[in-house]
Amino acid sequence: MYVIRGKEYPCCTSITMGIIGGKWKTVILFHLINGPLRYNELKKEIKTVTERTLSLQLKSLEEDGVIRRKVYTTKPPLKVEYSLTDFGKTLIPLLQSIAEWGDFVVENHAD
Repeated sequence: MYVIRGKEYPCCTSITMGIIGGKWKTVILFHLINGPLRYNELKKEIKTVTERTLSLQLKSLEEDGVIRRKVYTTKPPLKVEYSLTDFGKTLIPLLQSIAEWGDFVVENHAD
């Protein structure tokens, strides 16, 4: 049994899935690989996610230390950018492998 930030996990894979699992987290992280994006830019890239879900997933990823939320308040309008933290950047090879496997499935197992 592993305990990370007060949460118990039965194995190493469950730690990974606890942090990046679900329908949208890997999609969000994949879009942040190439650099910071604003909320609306993420929403444009991920058209089918609801605003509430996107906000909740971003908050969860931030709490887990995978992404950084930077607020620019020097002048209106308020600007917020999301980017991968150094910890989050360690996920890049995993995210790229997940994307490559998805491409493989499309090429070899699509109807």
